[in-house]
Formats: sequence, C-alpha cells, structure tokens
Amino acid sequence: MSILIKNCRILVKDKLYVKNILIKNGKIAKITNKELKADKIIDAKNNLVLPGLIDVHVHFREPGLTHKEDFLTGSMAAAKGGITTILDMPNTIPPTTTIVALEEKRKLAAKSIVNYGFNFGASGNISDIKKAKNIAAVKLYMDPTTGDLKTDDLELIKDVLKASKLIIAHAEEDNVKSLIEIMAKNKIKNHLHVAHVSSEMELNHAKSRKLKNVTVEVTPHHLFMNEKDLQALGAFAEMKPRLKTENDQKALWHGINNGMVDVIASDHAPHLKEEKEKANYPFGVPGVETMLPLLLDAFNKNMITLPKIMELCCENPAKIFRIKNKGLLKEGYDADLVIADIEKRQAVRSEDLLTKCKWSPFEGKILKGWPVATIINGNVVYDNGQIFGIKAKEVQYGR
Repeated sequence: MSILIKNCRILVKDKLYVKNILIKNGKIAKITNKELKADKIIDAKNNLVLPGLIDVHVHFREPGLTHKEDFLTGSMAAAKGGITTILDMPNTIPPTTTIVALEEKRKLAAKSIVNYGFNFGASGNISDIKKAKNIAAVKLYMDPTTGDLKTDDLELIKDVLKASKLIIAHAEEDNVKSLIEIMAKNKIKNHLHVAHVSSEMELNHAKSRKLKNVTVEVTPHHLFMNEKDLQALGAFAEMKPRLKTENDQKALWHGINNGMVDVIASDHAPHLKEEKEKANYPFGVPGVETMLPLLLDAFNKNMITLPKIMELCCENPAKIFRIKNKGLLKEGYDADLVIADIEKRQAVRSEDLLTKCKWSPFEGKILKGWPVATIINGNVVYDNGQIFGIKAKEVQYGR
C-alpha cells in the first residue's frame, strides 16, 4: 500500500520547507512538492515531520521482570513518544550474556510495534560475545545498577574492548577515565560509546584524549533535572548514574552545543510505584514517552535547535550503531517518521502514559511540542492517542 503524507514541514539543509512524502513498500519513495496519487492520504497539517527517533538505551525488562515492562508495553510507549527504533539492554533475568538467552529474547521481542535490536552483556563470556549474531553492541558494566553484571577485572575489560566492534560502557566518574586510558594505551580501534554521562567530570574524561572512536550519550533526566529534584521527588528521581549539580547539568547542555555530546537516549528504566516507595527502592526512571516532548519544549525555549535534535536522536544513533536505512528523511530510507505539533501544550500526566509503570518524574510539567503520529516501516502505529498494534522488525546492522 502507498501512503502520501502531505503538508509536512521538514528540515532541508537546516531550513523548514513544506513538502509531501510518498511512502511505498515501507520506504520513503519520494519527497516532493507535488501531490502524488496514493492509496492513502495523511494530512500532516503543516506540522513538523522528523525521522523516527532511535533510542539506543532502553530497558524493556523482558524476560524476568515483566511486571515492570515488556516488549509490547514498552514499544507502545516508545511509539507514542515518537521513537521508532529501540536497542534493549541485557540486564534482564536471565541476563543476555549467552547465545541461548539472546535467541530467547529475540522470540519475546517479536511482539514489539517499534523496530528493535539487542545489546549483549559482558561477563567473562568472550566466546559468546564473538559468536553473537546481529547484535547492536556489547554492554560493559563498571558500576552497580539493576542486575548483577558489574565487572572490576581490568584484564577482562581490556578483552571485551578488543573483542567487540562496539562497546557501550556504564562507567561513572573515574571509571570513565580508566576506560579511556585503556583504549588509548592499548591502541584499541573498536568503538566505545559511553552511556548516560551525567557530570562535567565524566564528559571531560570521555573526551580527554580526543579519540575519534569514543562517543558520548546523555539522557533527558540528566539534562532536565538535577540534585535539587531529589528533595521534591525522592526515590522517583533516583537513577544510576544519580542526578548531579546544576553546574553539571549546564555542562551537559554546553556539551550538546559544542559537539562533545553525540547521542541523547532515554535510558528508559521503569519500576512500579510500589517498588519505588519501598525503603530499598530500585534505581531508574521511565523516559521513552517524554524524551521528544522535553526536547521539543527545549527547542521552543531556544535551548536546542531542531537540526541538533535530529542529529543526536536520529542521525548519530544510526551512524554509530551502523543501523541500516534509518535516521534520515531521505528517499530510499525506511519510512520511520514522527509527526509533531510543536505548538501543542500539554502536561505530562500519569494517566496518559502507556508504560506499564504508569508514572514519570516529569509528572505535571507542561511541555510545548508533542508527537501526534508515528509511522514505522510505512505503517501508522500511533495517531493522536490511538495505538495500532502492527508488529515491527528487528534491525539490521552494516559494517
């Protein structure tokens, strides 16, 4: 089936133009001024049309923790948030550290309505890492978080860095410095992606050697919250890495504007309210539904440009993780896109959320700029509050 999305405001060389987008066989067939014939016409009503966001850091909690989230609920929430592709993290039960566990997760993820990929966990399993097929990256945990994948063994860390084409590291504070030193001293050419950088110190450590094969990711919660929010929200603002100072928050924004930050990812880490209310609460906050609205609100406040949002949430994730045919609004690319009303003002409300945990640390915050429709592989999967349960695909990676 062919679809024509007419009256789209799209960015062409950093300027907005009104165009029509023709979709055929799940691909962008034509971007044109002409109103071409199609089986279905969608009027974007001069709203902004962006490439679908690629969220390289989510915890959809399946298998083993599906009371918090699963691939269906997590993907529904992602689609509502304008995210069309996710990469899931390995700290599930069992962890994704064996080929058997990876193949089992593949079967479970088939219910997803957004495109999906998997990060493989590192735990002294070099032979499995080398055998794992069609994975996005290998996740290395150097600090404690949900699950039991932390490693302190520097020789093992070095082996993982050498064995994997792309490594995502959960490293905090001086552990970031240690990682960069290992990369530099051993002249490791594989790519290191430092996840959820949360402070000025971590950012400076990550970029200290100016290594071209090191990229930096930040999260919306570290961009839009700081340690002052802990006083009001308590456990509901607790995550790993923890919220830092206002100066650290400013440093992350400065990093976005000066090119030190390469990716924004949600680190969607849902836990139920009742779990957060316990004395020994788990760390993590949900984020797939609020990432794009927060960034569009920041655009409306002149904190970030639209080209920068597209670069950090669409283009760079596709480049770094070698995801084929995604991340750009371009003829021949997959028809993954989001229509956003950048004038729409709405509060974040728990009752509107599709994540299974049904809460957000941004509850009550009025944001200007919201996704109104999401199209994945040429299929409308979200439209003004309505979800259409069309199954998506596992992503494929280039070299």
